[in-house]
Amino acid sequence: MSPEERISPENPGAREEETGADGVACPEELLLPGERLDALQRDGSRIIQNGKLFCFGMDAVLLAAFARVKAGERALDLGTGTGVIPILLEARTRGAAFAGLEICKASADMAARSVRLNRLEDKISIVQGDIKEADRIFPPASFDVVTSNPPYMTASHGLVNPNPEVAAARHEILCTLEDVVSQTARLLKPRGRFYLVHRPFRMAEIIRVLGKYRLEPKRIRLVHPFVDKEPNMILIECLKDGNPRVKVEPPLIVFEKPGVYTPEVRELYNMQAKTKETS
Repeated sequence: MSPEERISPENPGAREEETGADGVACPEELLLPGERLDALQRDGSRIIQNGKLFCFGMDAVLLAAFARVKAGERALDLGTGTGVIPILLEARTRGAAFAGLEICKASADMAARSVRLNRLEDKISIVQGDIKEADRIFPPASFDVVTSNPPYMTASHGLVNPNPEVAAARHEILCTLEDVVSQTARLLKPRGRFYLVHRPFRMAEIIRVLGKYRLEPKRIRLVHPFVDKEPNMILIECLKDGNPRVKVEPPLIVFEKPGVYTPEVRELYNMQAKTKETS
């Protein structure tokens, strides 16, 4: 399979699947050894993951809740992993089409099978490919929205996981922050929006790189694990060629006490909601 080949139900990279009476593969038949099905607590959506590889965390869920995709818009997730952000965005917005780009073959394959599992082939496409080559995989200025939950650590920061796929998800081994931002700028339409989750300790660098590629921060929100702890995540919305004016939103507190989410986080996880946003 070439690095830029679309992952599809016709070419899933998995064993032959048996289908039910409606032609949709049975969930068990979409799983490979070591994989599991996780509920996304949204419209019955589920996702295929492998505990030995990099699994999505709260940062991806918070980014999907922070991002805004309007009716009829096209959205791309750079470094989509197992596809959680496109699946969540499709569930809660009225976007016309969603795509995910992922370099890891195993993760891209799981993402494609999750799309099929949720019967979203007509709305979500998964492409295996390199973020650094995204503007050769997709036409320039072809997306209204780009999202990314990129590696947080530079290649020299901290211990690197011995599993190369996990290491690439956590450390800037296969792509850097600037790779993500520069490709985003090329792929966004004029006045398109970029949504990023990252670590606050890199905030100064993030703002500098965004400015270099004319992505103007418009909304910033810091995420704190507890009300008395320093933030460990930052959510940023940018506007391509926007004017310099930014809104700093109230901090998001994750836990009331150990093991207990705040009401806002419980709402963001959308445990009760069943309908899509109207805009």
